[in-house]
Amino acid sequence: MKRDVYTELVAWKRSEWRKPLLVRGARQTGKTFILKEFGKCEYQSIAYFNFEEDPRLKELFAGSLKPGKLIENLSLYQKRPIRPALDLIVLDEIQTSNEALNALKYFQEEANDYHVAAAGSLLGVKLSTPMSFPVGKVNFIDLQPMSFLEFLDAVGESQYRQLIEATETPEPIPLPFHEELIDLLRRYYFVGGMPEAVRQYAETRNLDDVRTIQREILNAYVLDFAKHAPVHDIQKLSLIWDSIPFQLARENRKFLFSAVKKSARARDYETAVLWLEDAGLILRCFLVSTPGHPLRGHADRSCFKVYALDVGLLGAMANISSDILTHGHRLFEEYKGAFTENYVAQQLRSFQGQELYYWKSAGGIAEVDFLCQSQDEILPLEVKSGVNPRSKSLRSYDDTFHPSQLVRTTLLNLRRDGRITNIPLYALACLPRLMSHKV
Repeated sequence: MKRDVYTELVAWKRSEWRKPLLVRGARQTGKTFILKEFGKCEYQSIAYFNFEEDPRLKELFAGSLKPGKLIENLSLYQKRPIRPALDLIVLDEIQTSNEALNALKYFQEEANDYHVAAAGSLLGVKLSTPMSFPVGKVNFIDLQPMSFLEFLDAVGESQYRQLIEATETPEPIPLPFHEELIDLLRRYYFVGGMPEAVRQYAETRNLDDVRTIQREILNAYVLDFAKHAPVHDIQKLSLIWDSIPFQLARENRKFLFSAVKKSARARDYETAVLWLEDAGLILRCFLVSTPGHPLRGHADRSCFKVYALDVGLLGAMANISSDILTHGHRLFEEYKGAFTENYVAQQLRSFQGQELYYWKSAGGIAEVDFLCQSQDEILPLEVKSGVNPRSKSLRSYDDTFHPSQLVRTTLLNLRRDGRITNIPLYALACLPRLMSHKV
C-alpha cells in the first residue's frame, strides 16, 4: 500500500548528508513493509536481515563492528555480495541487538557509501543500553498509523484525497463530495489506520474480519507488556491500557489515575504511562494554561489527556459493533465524542509529528481541545463531533488571548464565519495551509 513516508525515504537515499536510517514506530504500523517496498523499487536488490526471526544474526555483530568485516559476514550469510549504493541493507527488529544498533555509528563514520536502513519498535530503541545507541550518527523517520488521506488512497478513493490537498482557501466542498467524504470518514473511524486492518478492508470490505485483525493486534500489544515491561509494571500497564476508552468517555477527559484503580497514585503509575508512550501505544495531550512559544515550555506535564494511537483500535477496545455504521452520525458522537477527539489527535500527530496540547481556563469553565502552533502564533482548535458549531470555550479563548483567527473542526462543510474557520473533520490535513490563510 502507498504510504506518505515513501517520499521521505527517497529523499533520504538522494541526500548528500545521508546517514544510516532508523525507522521507528509502534508495532504493526508497517515499518517492514515500507522498507521492503522502498528497497524493491529504488534499489537493484535488498539485503534483508530480521534479528527477531533469526536470533543467530546477533552472532555476526558479536565480534568486530568494522563495516568491512560486517559486510563480508552478511554477504556470506545471504550467499551473495552486498554492493554499496546498489543494494539496500535492511536490519529489521534491530532493537533486539544492541551491537547491531551500535554498528550503525561505524557505517556512518567508515562506510557511508553502503545504504543501511534499520527498523525497530519505539520502545525497544528507547530501552537500548546507553553505549549502544549511535547518537548523532543516524537519520530518523517515525512511522504512524495510516492517516485518513492514506486510507483514501488504500481504498481506491484517491480523487478525494486530491480534492482535499488542492484546497487552499476556506471555500465549501461541493455537497455530493462532502457527503461522500463524511461516509468515508465514518468507515475510517471503524477501520482505523493500522495497515493490516486497512488492507483487509480495502480487499474484502468485511468489517468483521477487520475487527478480528484489530483484536489480534491488541492481544499482541498485551503480550508485549509481559515480554518487555518490568515485572512490577505489567499489571499497571494492563490497567492503564484497559482504562483508555472509559477515561475518554468522561465529560472531563483529563487522565485520572484514580479512574485506573481507586487507590492509584500518580507517582506509582507514571512510569507505566511513560512506558506506553515510549512504545507508541498512546498519545498524550498536555495542559497549557497560558499559551506561548514554544508550547512545550508552557505545558503542565502533570496534567494530560491520553488517546489511543489509532481510532480503529480504540473502537475494538470499546467493543463497538460494525452495526453502528448504519446509524448516521452516531459513531462520531459515541463516548461523548471521544472517538472524534481521538481521531483528531491521531491526524495532528501524523502530519505535525509534534506533542499535543490543550487549553483550559483558570477556573476550569472553558476548555479548547487542541492548540496548534505555527511560526507566527498559536491558534485554538475546537473539536465538535456533530454539526452544532456553537462553542463558548472558543469564544472564551478569543476574549483572553485575541488570536488572529479561531479554528473549529466539525461535520459541517468548509467555510469561514467571520474570524472562525470551520474545517470538516475529513479535511483536517488542510489545517496548516488554512492557518496561514489570513482572515
